[in-house]
Amino acid sequence: MNPSTLTSSHTQRPLLLPSPFHSRRRRFRVSLPRCSSDTASAPPPPPQQQQRPPKDLKGIEVLVDKLSPPARLATSAVIVAGAVAAGYGIGSRFSANRYAALGGAVALGAAGGAAAYALNASAPQVAAVNLHNYVAAFDDPSKLKKEEIDAIASKYGVSKQDEAFKAEICDIYAEFVSSVLPPAGEELKGDEVDRIVGFKNSLGIDDPDAAAMHMEIGRKIFRQRLEVGDREADVEQRRAFQKLIYVSNLVFGDASSFLLPWKRVFKVTDSQIEVAVRDNAQRLYASKLKSVGRDIDEEQLVALREAQRLCRLSDELAENLFREHARKLVEENISVAIGILKSRTRAAPGVSQAVAELDRVLEFNNSLISFKNHPNVDRFARGVGPVSLVGGEYDGDRKIEDLKLLYRAYVSDALSGGRLEDSKLAALNQLRNIFGLGKREAETISLDITSKVYRKRLAQAAADGELEMADSKAAFLQNLCDQLHFDPQKASELHEEIYRQKLQKCVVDGELSEEDVASLLRLRVMLCIPQQTVEAAHSDICGSLFEKVVKEAIASGVDGYDAEIQKAVRKAAHGLRLTREVAMSIASKAVRKIFINYIKRARAAGNRTESAKELKKMIAFNTLVVTKLVEDIKGEPSEISAEEPVKEVEIIQDEDDEWESLETLKKIRPKEDLMEKLGKPGQTEINLKDDLPERDRTDLYKTYLLFCLTGEVTRVPFGAQITTKKDDSEYLLLNQLGGILGLSGNEIVEVHRGLAEQAFRQQAEVILADGQLTKARVEQLSNLQKQVGLPQEYAQKIIKTITTTKMAAAIETAVTQGRLNIKQIRELKEADVDLDSMVSENLREILFKKTIDDIFSSGTGEFDDEEVFEKIPSDLNINKEKARGVVHELARGRLSNSLVQAVSLLRQRNREGVVSSLNDLLACDKAVPSEPISWEVPEELADLYSIYLNSDPAPENLSRLQYLLGINDSTAAALSQMGDRLLNSNAEEENFVF
Repeated sequence: MNPSTLTSSHTQRPLLLPSPFHSRRRRFRVSLPRCSSDTASAPPPPPQQQQRPPKDLKGIEVLVDKLSPPARLATSAVIVAGAVAAGYGIGSRFSANRYAALGGAVALGAAGGAAAYALNASAPQVAAVNLHNYVAAFDDPSKLKKEEIDAIASKYGVSKQDEAFKAEICDIYAEFVSSVLPPAGEELKGDEVDRIVGFKNSLGIDDPDAAAMHMEIGRKIFRQRLEVGDREADVEQRRAFQKLIYVSNLVFGDASSFLLPWKRVFKVTDSQIEVAVRDNAQRLYASKLKSVGRDIDEEQLVALREAQRLCRLSDELAENLFREHARKLVEENISVAIGILKSRTRAAPGVSQAVAELDRVLEFNNSLISFKNHPNVDRFARGVGPVSLVGGEYDGDRKIEDLKLLYRAYVSDALSGGRLEDSKLAALNQLRNIFGLGKREAETISLDITSKVYRKRLAQAAADGELEMADSKAAFLQNLCDQLHFDPQKASELHEEIYRQKLQKCVVDGELSEEDVASLLRLRVMLCIPQQTVEAAHSDICGSLFEKVVKEAIASGVDGYDAEIQKAVRKAAHGLRLTREVAMSIASKAVRKIFINYIKRARAAGNRTESAKELKKMIAFNTLVVTKLVEDIKGEPSEISAEEPVKEVEIIQDEDDEWESLETLKKIRPKEDLMEKLGKPGQTEINLKDDLPERDRTDLYKTYLLFCLTGEVTRVPFGAQITTKKDDSEYLLLNQLGGILGLSGNEIVEVHRGLAEQAFRQQAEVILADGQLTKARVEQLSNLQKQVGLPQEYAQKIIKTITTTKMAAAIETAVTQGRLNIKQIRELKEADVDLDSMVSENLREILFKKTIDDIFSSGTGEFDDEEVFEKIPSDLNINKEKARGVVHELARGRLSNSLVQAVSLLRQRNREGVVSSLNDLLACDKAVPSEPISWEVPEELADLYSIYLNSDPAPENLSRLQYLLGINDSTAAALSQMGDRLLNSNAEEENFVF
């Protein structure tokens, strides 16, 4: 709670509640704990030892105390009567006048009445003093009974609402409340509310008066806060005020909202009041939880639930407090267990002691889980459920290793008997959840320990012969896994590890003997190791030894692969009992790395000749080293492998008979004289098919093919180049390169075909530069096709592509420049020219728009719907709906323009132009029918009609024009009889030529 907002500021006086009492009402004594800063004062005594000093009666109060209410009334009557009689007698004595006697009687009667009033008026004060003395005589004021208070009031004939008597009751109540509330440094015990409510009922004080006393106590605390000087004392007073708010709200319940105006008097907010209630409720409930241990039962849980309700603590906060308390109880056991495990002086039973502490944790956790599943769980304290260390001392990365240590100890203890019971397995799962360990972390710890126990049990079973004599090894191993709750897959991995360790010991000398093979076979059978696992182990372990031998053989180079190296390769390949596939796989991996190095150097070369030299080195390495290596691994004679490349070439020949005419492809097929000259070809089983993408492999092949075509080129001064060496035997090396690169027959043919097409296309483009085919050019192209060896159909395809491209460029230029009309387009289509591929859709739409514009400006007045909306779009292959929209848009625009142009020509006396413009207007109207056209000068419309009338038009055109110009029938008849008004005009104007 914010101390600055709990009370009013120092400069603002707090508002006081309207008191039913006057100055005497505010003189009650309130016993409050002194400020902690007052070191000279002794702490106040406990409530039961605090003594109220008795009060003494004075003057008339002694007489009133002796009289009962009837006697007091009689005495009052006697006093008044005696005073009247005395007054009357004195008046009669000193004056014989009767009126004087009556005046004396009245005067002394008034004095006697005053004395009688004073006697009766002092009764409440006497009753208050007696009540004070009566309560002071009690060692425990809480034992006071309401009947006793009522008896004192009845004794003196006063009402409990009399000012003095009620003031004393309020003083007693305020003093009791102050004594019940603990000092600022102490917490509430929980019985304060019941004690205050009981005492309030015993006194019979009304709730408004009692609430006023609570507010007065708050004012007293506020004044003390103003008086203290240090911050610590201010904090203590603030806590005391918080406890007052909390206890007062509980005492008056729902009525506290209007009986206790904390906000108005002390300027505090709802949130501050809520914090005061919440914090004190939490501390009070936490004090109740201290009595709860690990042996919690249902009665305690029900009592806690009732305590929560009485404390007015929310379920959420109560749940958090209970879980925190349960966590602390568990943390105590965990701390003890960790201390035992980490103790340097711990004895052997230390692990058992730590496990015992964890068992207590699990027992407590199980009890809480059982309470959570109880049918009457709603009556129990909130927060009952599994324990978690989240948010506590062991929730963090620094403590996780300690929790792992405990978990490992528990797993080891659970497996100490050689098997894992189901109860222990469930306990491990609970312990993992309590510790907050991840599933993978817990499994890693369990797997580590279980693997050791499994390996130990397995070794013992093998040593005793129990495993070997078992009828079913698989059943025996499965039973062992079930006993330890060990994953069979992990067991298989462990079996593989054992087999690998055994294999490594056997191949220390570089080969496997028959005894080693038999021992490994026995182990494999006992452990039920699959064949693929065995092969993988041999491939890794024996393969690493074999790989070392292969790398040494490869590193010997072209000239160093001698008989000694061959012997070492054969010994490793067969002595290590590797299958041919595994041995070839290992050799292939090492050889391909060398091939890749050659490829990298070939790519980094500065020109084609240098690249070809690196590729030739790779071919020589394949022929002289790799081929022998493959033969030694397979154990085959060298004559057998010599036939394999020939078969590859035959496959190429069978698959690609249509490319027989390609000269470069013919040359890569070996001839007997060249085969004898070059010797045995290299192997192709180890290749780069899976190491390089197809495009890279074909590029390398193409590079060497171009080298075969051009020969070795040498640069001479002044930038010239000369061919110094060109030999057809390079084509056989090219064939071997294709095998090393892993190119199929089709891929090799594709490279040759592509190169032939490229050469033919380059020269054909020069011949067909203008796109025109003549007889001489056809013969020239035919000779070129035979020279390159390209099949006729591919040559014709290239020729057609070139001519089409040239023609397309010419057609597109003609369309752009407006030199191509729809008639010419149709002629081209009749000649089987694919205009769709030559002319873009955008240009075809432009051509359509130009064609329609020509129709609307032709001056004929003709418009064919089928021609415009169907045929022309079909010829140009454009969208018909889109074409219709273009026509309508042009027609609407040209309609008004044609009328304006006709009037302009009318004013210029151009009869033919007027008729043509009116025909254009009618053509636009045929495309999009229009409404009559308005014009500023109607006489000019009549002149237009008159000129068109005398041009011998078609009747339907004349009728439509009359409608469009808005000329009625009478005007049209008059114009028809009048004739052309322009016929009588000046001849010079008629013959005026523009």
